[in-house]
Amino acid sequence: MKFLEKFERKFSRYAIPNLIKYILGLFVLGTFLDMIRPGFYGQYLSLDFSMVAKGQIWRLLTFIMAPYGVSKGSGMIVSLFFLLIQVSLYYMIGNALEQAWGSFRFNLYVLSGILFNVIAALILYLAYKNLYGVAVPYANITVSGVEYIGLDYIFQSMFLAFAFLFPDVQVLFMMVIPLKIKWLGYLYGALLAFNIVSDFAQGAYILGTAMLVSMANFLLFAFWSWKVKRPTGAQMRRKRQFQKQVRKAATKAGEPRHRCAICGRTELDDPNLEFRFCSKCEGNYEYCSDHLFTHEHVKRK
Repeated sequence: MKFLEKFERKFSRYAIPNLIKYILGLFVLGTFLDMIRPGFYGQYLSLDFSMVAKGQIWRLLTFIMAPYGVSKGSGMIVSLFFLLIQVSLYYMIGNALEQAWGSFRFNLYVLSGILFNVIAALILYLAYKNLYGVAVPYANITVSGVEYIGLDYIFQSMFLAFAFLFPDVQVLFMMVIPLKIKWLGYLYGALLAFNIVSDFAQGAYILGTAMLVSMANFLLFAFWSWKVKRPTGAQMRRKRQFQKQVRKAATKAGEPRHRCAICGRTELDDPNLEFRFCSKCEGNYEYCSDHLFTHEHVKRK
C-alpha cells in the first residue's frame, strides 16, 4: 500500500476524472455501431492477436467496445431498455467507486482490469493455438464456441468492489425485490468460484487460469483491503462501545447526530446505518448509505 501511495502521489495528475463516462460511451458506441454495421466489431475492433501482431494495436483497447446483444425486430425496444438499465447501473457504481477511492485509484482499478483481460485473452489464444494448431481470435472460449471479450469481466469486478465497499446499499433485484447489494455480491462470487473450481476439476486448467487472471484486479483489491483494513477483536469491541456511548449521548440530548436528507432516518433508527455528506450537492446535505449514491444532487438556483 505504501508503494501505491507513492505511485499515486507521482502520477495522480494524469488521472482521468469520471472515467466511467468514457468507458460506457465506448460500450454504447460499439453497440450502435453493431446495429448499423453488423460484423464490423469482429472484423476491425475485437481482440484478435493475429491482427495485433500485424500492427493493429488499437484492438488492445477497442475490444471493450464489444456490443450489447440488441435484438432485432419487435425485441429491439426491450433490448435497448435493458441496455439503458445496465449503463445507468454501472455509471452509478463507477461514480461511487471514484468517490470512495479518488480518480487515480479508480483509473488504476479499471485500467488494470483491462490489462488483466488482455493477458487472460492472450493466455487462451496462445494455449489453444499451441494445443490444437488453431489461432482462436477474440480469445474467450466457452462451451458453445467462441465469444467476444468485452467489458463483462471489468463490469463484474466493479460490481464486486462496490458490494465489498458498500454492502448495505439496497437495490431492487429483478426490479422488484429489495435486496442489500452484499447478498448479490455473495451470490455472484459463489457462482464465479464454482465455475473456476469446475474448470480445474474437469481438467480445463487453461480456462480456469484465464478466468482467475481476468478478475485479478478485484482479487488483489480484496486481498489488500482485507489485509489492511480487517479490524481486530479488540478494535471491534471498542467500536461497539463507542457506538453505544454515542447512542446514549444522543438519546439524553433528545436529538440525533445524523439524519438522511431523503428518508429522514437517523442513527437512532438503525445503529448500523452509516452517514456521509455528498460533495456534489450544494449545501450541507447528509445521506444514509442507502441513498448516498442514488439521490439527485441538490443544485442552488
